[in-house]
Amino acid sequence: MVKVRDDHLISDGQVNVDAWIHSLTEQVEIKDVDQLRQACDIAQTFESQAIANHEQWNADISSLQIATEMTQVLAELHMDQASIVAAILYRPVREGRLALNHVVRQFGEEIAKLIDGVLKMAAITQAQSASKLKVLGQAEAQVEHMRKMLVAMIDDVRVPLIKLAERTSVIRAVKNASQERRLKVAREVFEIYAPLAHRLGIGQIKWELEDLSFRYIEPDAYKKIANLLDEKRLGRQQYIDSVVETLKNAIEGAGIKCDIQGRAKHIYSIWRKMQRKNIDFSEVYDIRAVRILVPELKDCYAALGIAHTFWRHIPHEFDDYIANPKENGYRSLHTAVIGPEGKVLEVQIRTFDMHDDAELGVCAHWLYKGTDVSGKDNGYEEKISWLRQVLEWHDELGDINDLMGSLRQDVTPDRIYVFTPDGHVVDLQPESTPVDFAYRVHTEIGHRCRGAKVNGRIVPLTYKVKTGEQIEILTSRDARPSRDWMNPENGYVNTTRARAKVASWFKNQARDQNILDGKEILEPELKRIGFHNIDIHQLTQDLNFKHLDDLYAAVGAGTVRISQAIHHAQKQLQKEVDPDQQLSLLPTLPPKPIDGSDVYIHGVGKLLSTLATCCHPVPGDPIVGFITQGRGVSIHKADCNNLLNLKQNQSSRITEVNWGKTPEKLYPVDLMIKAYDRRGLLKDVSMTLALEDINILSMNTLSQQDGTADLLITVEIDSLSHLGKVLNKLQQLPTVMDVRRHNQ
Repeated sequence: MVKVRDDHLISDGQVNVDAWIHSLTEQVEIKDVDQLRQACDIAQTFESQAIANHEQWNADISSLQIATEMTQVLAELHMDQASIVAAILYRPVREGRLALNHVVRQFGEEIAKLIDGVLKMAAITQAQSASKLKVLGQAEAQVEHMRKMLVAMIDDVRVPLIKLAERTSVIRAVKNASQERRLKVAREVFEIYAPLAHRLGIGQIKWELEDLSFRYIEPDAYKKIANLLDEKRLGRQQYIDSVVETLKNAIEGAGIKCDIQGRAKHIYSIWRKMQRKNIDFSEVYDIRAVRILVPELKDCYAALGIAHTFWRHIPHEFDDYIANPKENGYRSLHTAVIGPEGKVLEVQIRTFDMHDDAELGVCAHWLYKGTDVSGKDNGYEEKISWLRQVLEWHDELGDINDLMGSLRQDVTPDRIYVFTPDGHVVDLQPESTPVDFAYRVHTEIGHRCRGAKVNGRIVPLTYKVKTGEQIEILTSRDARPSRDWMNPENGYVNTTRARAKVASWFKNQARDQNILDGKEILEPELKRIGFHNIDIHQLTQDLNFKHLDDLYAAVGAGTVRISQAIHHAQKQLQKEVDPDQQLSLLPTLPPKPIDGSDVYIHGVGKLLSTLATCCHPVPGDPIVGFITQGRGVSIHKADCNNLLNLKQNQSSRITEVNWGKTPEKLYPVDLMIKAYDRRGLLKDVSMTLALEDINILSMNTLSQQDGTADLLITVEIDSLSHLGKVLNKLQQLPTVMDVRRHNQ
């Protein structure tokens, strides 16, 4: 159990700072006492100020008293000075009386980062209690999301320990609060922070948080078990200490080295076992338990014999998990005996290696016996494992400052967790946008989405949300999904769920409107990308539609993506080249890559290749090769006008070529931009291309008498999909009327 506050350090409600610091230096290493005293002075300065409205129940306890509670918990965990100073300053910063930048200036960035990390975790406190979570699913799922969000937010293992210390002091102080307040704090601690302490292996905090929470949530059951125990917890612990001493003397007297740990089972654990097994209090045999660790396997059975020599074992309460391990690999001897004073005692016996396997392996106690089993969530389990590992290293090495590299280890999350305005937790895929969030909350909210706020600040709908942020969707009664959301290159929708919802909405609209919308989408896109000679009726058949209107309706409804149509258009252009003409004079050989090129030439081997300047093909374009005299193979787009003339006059020099799988070079592409002329137009175009990491080779501008301007820009592109994204970005600029690929 966590050590309670030393009352002799407090007189008339005031903390004796000198006595408290002296007591603290005896428990942990304090390298800079002056820094600790400065933090205490700041806390005392704010002591007389009113406590924030949401903590009026704690008005009779000063900020410094709360700080001493927190630091006592951290001292029990052997934390460093930075953690203790952060704990002292946390309340003034949280209550808005001390600015975080002031902490940076006076105490350093490390302490400020710790406080900031705890403040982020405190966002959980604003969430509604689990019993009220109804909007987004079952309460159990919401609580699990909260736990995972906490883990995802942790970058420094000291942050959750400070937060656990703060919640421990809060649930101790809440005993004088109203019933409603006690229940609110107890549910939060029980559902979120006790499981977190359990996951991190901090048993003494876990037990206290569970017992105090249980006391307020189920007061009748708590009192009943407390009365049945007929003794105080301290008395139970003294009993265990006596048993440990007896066993240790006997086992070591037999020539066996051993390490014996004892515990008194806490009240909540007793109640949970009674509920789980549907048994009476008298049938709970492990209210008091000891664990014996020995070097060798044979020592386990020798120690068992010694225990049974001292006390009579209870029939049917012996399990040999060494001879018959559990499915998860757990090995140990379990027996229950009638111990001193006629009280039931559980004894567990295992080797040190077995104990390491149980604590650190797949059958670790914190993995298989906790109340927050979360299935096969590898990212969550990986970070939990990392946090626990750092704690164990700290216990062994004693100086957490030597572990800063480990403390900053990056564990890639597989989900992100955000808040709704009401405090509910929503889990999303990485790279999700506000539109994805809106459809995750409710389909109609997604349909009526017109804007979003993140932590109260307006953000674009393409913003990538992050764990811990609060998302508010701005809706309009007359709003409807935008067809721009259907194009992945625009970045509005990044989840399959949201994209399917948008496609379903358009599919359910009137067919005539879908036909018009589909035509307005497909035909300009084909022309814009440079596919001018497409047979639209052949494209309809290639996409398995009988009539052109069916194709337009499918594109308008979103069931056929633009990328699908462009892919089939590429195939159509490639088929227009006669294969007999291409290969009539060339033997058929496996394609070979050209050194330094992204083009494969069929049947020729290694030849010099150049990209034709008349059509500027880029990866993704259907292409054909023309064997030149002295310049190797010239690569043309399949619909290039110059190539069509060459096919008629010199068909024997046409050869089949195709793009390699991964572009390794950049290709020049001409873009034509038509816009209303204005000051700053060239700057906006250049900035947009720079943000997309596009290199500009040349730029020509021609101003027209009607107030418009034509911009012919040659840029370097690595693929056709990249080209589409760039065209979309340029189209969104103010006063830009049209952007398309320019074919000379």
